[in-house]
Amino acid sequence: MAFGPFLLLALMEGMVTAAVLALAACGLSLVFGVMRVVNVAHGEFYMLGAVIAWAVAAFMPGPPALAFAAALVIAPLLVAALAAAADALILKRLNYDPEATIVATIGLLYMIQQATLSIYGPNATPVTAPFEWRIQLPWFGYSGYKLFVILAAVLVLLGLWAIMTRTRAGLIMRATQVDRTTAQSFGINVDRVYMGTFAFGAGLAALAGVLIVPIQQAHYLMGGDPLLLSFIVVIIGGLGSLRGTVIAALFIGLSDGVISMMFSPTLAKIIATLLVAMVLVFRPQGLFGAKA
Repeated sequence: MAFGPFLLLALMEGMVTAAVLALAACGLSLVFGVMRVVNVAHGEFYMLGAVIAWAVAAFMPGPPALAFAAALVIAPLLVAALAAAADALILKRLNYDPEATIVATIGLLYMIQQATLSIYGPNATPVTAPFEWRIQLPWFGYSGYKLFVILAAVLVLLGLWAIMTRTRAGLIMRATQVDRTTAQSFGINVDRVYMGTFAFGAGLAALAGVLIVPIQQAHYLMGGDPLLLSFIVVIIGGLGSLRGTVIAALFIGLSDGVISMMFSPTLAKIIATLLVAMVLVFRPQGLFGAKA
């Protein structure tokens, strides 16, 4: 394959990575922006989305498209419910203390991971894509499902933007983010806002896991890389900045796709880590984050 088509293929693969990464990272950024909680278990919510999608596909009768559509609804809702329970039973009792919640979410990570291993097993399992359509370009054929992943992520991110900027719920979340005490004085139930935000962020991660599982395979250890990349994206974009998170996810995803296909995935991770180090040295608040 000539260099031009090869580069196009790498960029298209990078767009898929960026789309899924943007969803997962926006969930992480939203939780930190509103709650000031670093959720180390975020990657396990991503993994649960993929595993639940496999379970729905395996046990639900009917065509793969129907099972996948059901998984798109069921998995984020179940994971969001689990996250809401974790918030009520763990994070709220710690009064959302930054240091304590880091330790608590590390414990939650291992609890979810080991529970999934016990129930689901150690094997990676494929999930059939909802459709097999391919777009035929002059140089190669490309999966129509991967294009669907990009489109779905764009629509969800637009919906997230609309919620945060055009709805009362978004206004309440932004008010709580700016000043928790003032928000409480205006009658806002901050604990309920925190629970909803934590559940919403987990649901976004689970949705990303559902979208990626027909491309990869469901596995109980698959949450590690998305967690690392999500932290990289959030740090580069700016803690709590959804706009910066999306832009950073696009940059990291495209660079990861190109470097992974032309050189090696390890080199892509090394460059991303070096970029984080440079951002922390020269602009600690991130490219789009506000100064403390």
